Amino acid sequence: MCELFAISSSKETEISFSLDEFSKHGGLTDHHKHGWGVAYYQENAVKIIKEAHQASNSLCLDFIKNYRLKSQIIMSHIRYATQGQVSYRNTQPFTRELAGREHVFIHNGDLGGIVANPKYQSHRFLPLGETDSEAAFCYLMTQMAAIWDAPQVPTFEQRFQVFNYFAVEMQSLGLANFIYSDSEYVYVFSDKREVKDKNNSNKLVTLPGLHVLKRSCQNKSTQEKIQGLNLTHEASKKVVLISSVPLNDEDWVPLTTGQSLVFKAGEVVFSVGG
Repeated sequence: MCELFAISSSKETEISFSLDEFSKHGGLTDHHKHGWGVAYYQENAVKIIKEAHQASNSLCLDFIKNYRLKSQIIMSHIRYATQGQVSYRNTQPFTRELAGREHVFIHNGDLGGIVANPKYQSHRFLPLGETDSEAAFCYLMTQMAAIWDAPQVPTFEQRFQVFNYFAVEMQSLGLANFIYSDSEYVYVFSDKREVKDKNNSNKLVTLPGLHVLKRSCQNKSTQEKIQGLNLTHEASKKVVLISSVPLNDEDWVPLTTGQSLVFKAGEVVFSVGG
């Protein structure tokens, strides 16, 4: 299945990716070969770099490795296609504008039947591709528009209520691990992941959908390499990393099925469920 990764930081964090290495975290070297993408915010706007083929053959790979992205919110997705052809339009992250902000979304799982179900089709937010993930995102944005179209900026409580209701509803359709940002908060919903066993047989093993690692750097700047990632932490910085699988031997916390968390500036601001 796909791999998700995100960062929420109290200050701009520098990060560079080695996506061909990062994709191996799922356990199979050539498993996540159908596309990759990175999104990072600059103010309320987002920059997205993505391609519809495996990172190990990417002409952009050296750029991603050598260009240090700087942002308080960074999101990445490595695709293993289950719905929709292998193409740029079906490659995550996805983004839509709403109320003068760019909203970003990544999904890991399989939401059976959502693409053809009229209940989840929107006239305002239309998918460019054929994936269940983008159909779900458009449905979420339709729900968010109800509160963002109001004269006042919606409260955090309003935003979280819409996100959590959406996530629980999507969970009823299939596997649903989501990371979503409205440029201010990072919203996370963890379901579970089903992967093949170590022998790559047809037997499925159920694992936690997402893991979280919290860090606090109080004294000095440090540069650290995790398999597939290079991170630079500045002094007095709080950073939260969210990943489908633990990226090193630190104390990653597995999230429970049905758990929702929200992060802002490197801290957990709300948690429910699980």
